[in-house]
Amino acid sequence: MAEKNSKNLNYVFWGTALFGAIILEELVKNNLFPHAVITQPDKPQGRGKKVSFSPVKEISLKYNLKVLQPEDISNNLQFVNLLKKFKPELFILAGYGKILPLEIINLPQFGSLNIHPSLLPKYRGASPVQFTILNNDKITGISIILMDEKMDHGPIVAQEKIKINPKSITAPELSSKLAYLSAKTLLKTIPLWLNKKITPIPQKDSQATYTKIIQKKHGEINWNNSAEFIERMTRAFTPWPSAYTKWDNKIIKILKAKVVKNQIKKTTPGRVFLNENKEFCIGTGQGILIVEKIQIQGKKPVSAKDFLNGYQQIIGAILG
Repeated sequence: MAEKNSKNLNYVFWGTALFGAIILEELVKNNLFPHAVITQPDKPQGRGKKVSFSPVKEISLKYNLKVLQPEDISNNLQFVNLLKKFKPELFILAGYGKILPLEIINLPQFGSLNIHPSLLPKYRGASPVQFTILNNDKITGISIILMDEKMDHGPIVAQEKIKINPKSITAPELSSKLAYLSAKTLLKTIPLWLNKKITPIPQKDSQATYTKIIQKKHGEINWNNSAEFIERMTRAFTPWPSAYTKWDNKIIKILKAKVVKNQIKKTTPGRVFLNENKEFCIGTGQGILIVEKIQIQGKKPVSAKDFLNGYQQIIGAILG
């Protein structure tokens, strides 16, 4: 029996976030054009509430791909019937942002493959990239799973590990790195999967860990935490919700910082002071945080030095 050629694959791509957009573009660059792309509806963004497209829609328009943006995918018979008309052989999901019902998951001949930016069953859920940074992991990776009705639960079709520098990498950098790794792995995996040369391996549920949906409140700094953890927050929560604190009834975002572990004397958590080098320092529960880039509510991001030139009165204040 002749092997199936992935170049003629009739597949549908599901994605919304930049993670998915990078993967979609890499597939297209390798002549794997989807029959259709499904992404979440356009949403108003910013103060002006200007309608913006998802990163996946932007890439789809760039390559003249057919785009569908259903408001609801559950109990939507019209949408399900439309998918059936496509006669899809495969669904590929990457950062779509909604859980698919089983009647949709099971439509394609070769099932539905979901790409997840962690080494499942570790970090199931919506925020694996952020938790990788918050937990100071040195090794991470991506998983391609055969979807079932449970979140990030299906058997593993492929996995790839990478080493990262946990002291400097930001959430956007890590997400991008994992997206390109995902695309590379997917391109190798698809022909093997279509020709039944891969046996999916069930996840060990007993080893599963879960991540939360990141909310605004998660970015608020507790100055009793260690300087190391707070610094990781500045990288995990960029660009949103940012690691932030309060001063003079305004929100201040700490955009970039470094850590001094050893300190001569105990400092009050949240207290602002200058060290012998006139650097912007904040006391924490363990160690000192040296602020390098900062943004006060209503203003643009600036260096700590420029900020201090305009807000000398913050020295001695206790933040939070």
